[in-house]
This record gives sequence, C-alpha cells and structure tokens, in this order.
Amino acid sequence: MILGVLAVIAAGAAVYFLKPVNGPPRDLTLVGDATRGDYLIRLGGCVACHTDVANGKAFLSGGAGLETPFGTFVPPNITSDPNAGIGSWTVAQFSDAMSNGMGPQGHLYPAFPYENYTLMSDQEIVDLYAALMATEPVSEPAAESQIPFPFNIRLAMAGWKNLFFSPARFVPEEGKSEAYNRGKYLAMGPAHCVACHSPRNALGAVQWDQAFAGSPGGTGGRAPAITRDALIGDGYDEETLAQALLDGFTPGFDVLGGPMGEVIKDSTSLWTPEDRAAVAEYLMAE
Repeated sequence: MILGVLAVIAAGAAVYFLKPVNGPPRDLTLVGDATRGDYLIRLGGCVACHTDVANGKAFLSGGAGLETPFGTFVPPNITSDPNAGIGSWTVAQFSDAMSNGMGPQGHLYPAFPYENYTLMSDQEIVDLYAALMATEPVSEPAAESQIPFPFNIRLAMAGWKNLFFSPARFVPEEGKSEAYNRGKYLAMGPAHCVACHSPRNALGAVQWDQAFAGSPGGTGGRAPAITRDALIGDGYDEETLAQALLDGFTPGFDVLGGPMGEVIKDSTSLWTPEDRAAVAEYLMAE
C-alpha cells in the first residue's frame, strides 16, 4: 500500500517536473530584417558573450567560459556556419531557443538568458534570426562547456523550468511613459540587466523580489546593485547614467571595467541615445 502511494506520488512529480514549459505561440511567417537584427545583436549583448576577444576569436564564434557553481559554460558559436554555428537551425528552432529555452540538442541552461529573451516581440525574433543567418560563417566550433555530473543532465532543466521559468511577452506598465516602458523592456528583456545585477538562489534562479539589488557572485557573476537608491548613492542621475552607458565613466570619473566594460564597448555604447536614456529613466524611476 505504502509503496503504491509512493509510486503514485513519484509519477505525479515526474509528470509535473517534466512537462513542457512554453510561452505564447509566435508568428514566424513575418519577414525578418537583418538591418534591424544587427541592432538587436548589440542590444541583446550577443557580442560580449559570444565573442572571445581576449583570445582573438572571430565575431560571434564563441565566447570565454562563464564560471559558475554548476560548471563552466562556454557561449557557443552562433555564426551562420551550419556545423560549428547555428546556420542549420530553422527560424522555429531559433525561436524555441530564445523563447522557451529549448535548443535542437535539448533543454538550454539559464546561463543563456532565455528568461529575458522570451519577452521579445515576434518581429524582433525573426529580425535577429535574419541577422545571424547573414553573419560570416566560422567553421571553428567553440570550446566545450565543462559541466560536471549531475548538472550535465539536460533533462533536469525541465524541472528547473517548471519551478522558475514563466515564458511570456513584454506588457507595458500602465500609467508610465513610453520611455519608461522601453527602458523596463530593455532592462528586463533583451539587454538582460536584471540577469546580471540580481542575486540568485541556490539553484541559480534570479531572486525577482531582489531585482537589481546586485549579485555577490555565483551563477550571475559579481555585479553591483543598480537600484535607484544604489545609483543615487553612487552619484548618478538619469543624465550621468545614460552617459556612463555611452562612455563608461562614472560620476566620479572612474572607469567601468571588467565585464561591464565589455558590455559598454560591445553593446550599450552602440545603442541609440534614446535607448540609453530609456534605461536610465527606468532604473532611476521612483
């Protein structure tokens, strides 16, 4: 009797933790624009993660390893090469990876911020796909990630998703300005500021109740708090914050280096002034 009850409980748990986690269906019949997609490559931080500049690797051919408590994750080659890159992926497969964290090889680890990319619009997904398919193919694969057992069992990510992942599309906040909502979308969505600047729990999930409160290290790496109070304490206002995203200088004329320096060089400095101002308005809002 007891064994039977336990078997039923185990079966129920398996059904729950292994069920698919998918967001709203996307319209992938839209025509992608590679020019708009090129901007999204910069907006989404693809270059800083997927290009190992320090070792002289080619554009988007694979990044330096991200060390976490769960192993070292190496961002893959995302050029148009069909073997070493993602050139053989269909737009549906690309969308599934960006929106639901599911790649052709199975569940993706949240070191790839699909929790943020899922907020992107259908048009942005097909635009980004068009841009990546137009990149110069690089036939050299990225190095292998070093993920020890049991974290190398991708199926376990199905359980993680059921616990922590709720794929959806961005919904503007009522009563807020267009710039505020654009900034919120960028910080929570493709620019994924919240993914780096927030603490994570023991299973590597963002602690959303402490969003932007800073990360002491671990899965998200070490990053300072960028809440309104923290930014004001560091001397920022909207104008100086937007300027720092352009040139990397703090109000005290220090230089933002390390990973943030790479983000500024390869991403935020190449945004439109309006997007930098929007993120600043959102982060500095009361």
